[in-house]
Amino acid sequence: MATVSLVRRLARTGTAGPLLVALAAAEAGVRLLAPRVATIEPAPVHAEDYFSAQEIKRGAGFARPQLALGIARAALELGALGTLVTHARAQGAARRRHAAGVGPAFAGGAAVGATLAVGTTLTRLPLSAIARRRAIAVGLVTQSWRGWGADLVKSTAIEATLAAGAGGAAVALTRRYPRGWWLPAAAGSIGLGTLLGALAPVLLDPVFNDFTPLPDGDTRSDVLELARAAGVEVGEVFSVDASRRTTGANAYVTGLGPTKRVVLFDTLLDRYSRDEVRVVVAHELAHVRNRDVPRSVAYAAIVAPAAALAVQRLSWRLSPERGTARALPALALAAALVAGPTGLIGNRLSRAVERRADDYSLELSGSPEAFISFERAIALQNVADLRPPRWVSSLLATHPPTLERIGAAVAYARRSG
Repeated sequence: MATVSLVRRLARTGTAGPLLVALAAAEAGVRLLAPRVATIEPAPVHAEDYFSAQEIKRGAGFARPQLALGIARAALELGALGTLVTHARAQGAARRRHAAGVGPAFAGGAAVGATLAVGTTLTRLPLSAIARRRAIAVGLVTQSWRGWGADLVKSTAIEATLAAGAGGAAVALTRRYPRGWWLPAAAGSIGLGTLLGALAPVLLDPVFNDFTPLPDGDTRSDVLELARAAGVEVGEVFSVDASRRTTGANAYVTGLGPTKRVVLFDTLLDRYSRDEVRVVVAHELAHVRNRDVPRSVAYAAIVAPAAALAVQRLSWRLSPERGTARALPALALAAALVAGPTGLIGNRLSRAVERRADDYSLELSGSPEAFISFERAIALQNVADLRPPRWVSSLLATHPPTLERIGAAVAYARRSG
C-alpha cells in the first residue's frame, strides 16, 4: 500500500514528464539499434503439430506460476523500498536535521547501499525458495540446497559490494552536484556497465562455474568452420559445467574485446546431436558477427542520461532528503520505477536481435530440420511455456516464442526447397 500511495503522489505532482522522456529515449534506442534487415516471416504452425497435449500442459503448468513468482518478487522489492521511503518521510524534518552530517558521506552511502542489497535479497528469498522447489519437482535443478545457499551467499556478497560502491558514489555526487548529479551518474553507470561487461567473464563468472576451453574434436572443428564461413573472429569457445546446477541447456556470447567468448552449456554438448549443436553455434556466431554485445552497451548509453534525470526528479518527489545516505532508498525506488518500463521497451530490441540471429543460424548451418528438432527438444528440456500469453511474448520475453522460431525454420525450409 505504501508503494501505491507513493505512485499516486507522483501522478498528482506531475513528475511523469521526466519518465516520459526516459521512455522516449528507450524507444529511440530501439529504433536506432534494431536490425535493418528483414527477417523471415514465420510460417503459421500449431503447437499440437510438434508437442503432445501433455507436454503443452506441463510447460504451462510450470512456467506460468514461475512467472507469477518472479513478478511477486519484484513487487515485494518495490513494496519494501516504498515502506522504507514512507518511513523516512514520517520521521519529519527534526530528525533529519539532528542526523545531518553524521559520518563521512561516502562511507554512509556505502553502508546503506550494501544494506539495501542484502535486504532486497532477504525480501525475495522465500519466493525464490518456492520457485526453486518447483524447479526441483520438474527435474530442472540438480544442485543441493547447501550448494544453492553457498551460491546465494557469494552472489549477495558481490551485489552488496557493488551496491556499496554505487551508494557511496551516489551520496558523494549528490553532495558535490546537488542539481546536476544525474549527468555524471549516467556517465558512471555506462562506464561501470562496460567495465563489468568486459571483466565479468574472467572475474565474476568463474566464481560460480568452471569454464573449460573446448577440446579438439568435432564440435571445435565445427565452431572454427562456421566462424570462417561467417567471417568472424570468435575469440575462445568454452564449455561451462552448468550440469552442476541444472538439466537445462543454453549457450551465450559474453565479454568485450579480449574477453569476448562463446559459452556452451555442457548439457547442450552432452545431449544434442552434432547438427543441433551446429545450429546453436551458428546462432551465437551471429551475435558476434553483428556485434550484439556492444549493441547492448550502446543501448544503455542512449537511455542512461534520460533515465538518470528521471530518477533524480522522481526521487525528489519521493523524499525531501538531499545529499545524504538517507536519500538512497528513494533513489533505489525511483531507479526501479524507471528501469521497469524502459526495460520492457528494451526487450523489443532483444527479440529483434534474436530473430536476426535465428535467421543467420538457418542460413549458415543450412539445417532447418536440426533447428526445429533443437527448438522442440530444448523447450521440453527447459520446461518452457509452449503457448505463452500474448502479453508475455510482447512485453516480458527477450526471445521469440518457441512456435515462432519453429515457424521461421519451416518458412526457411520451404523457401530454400
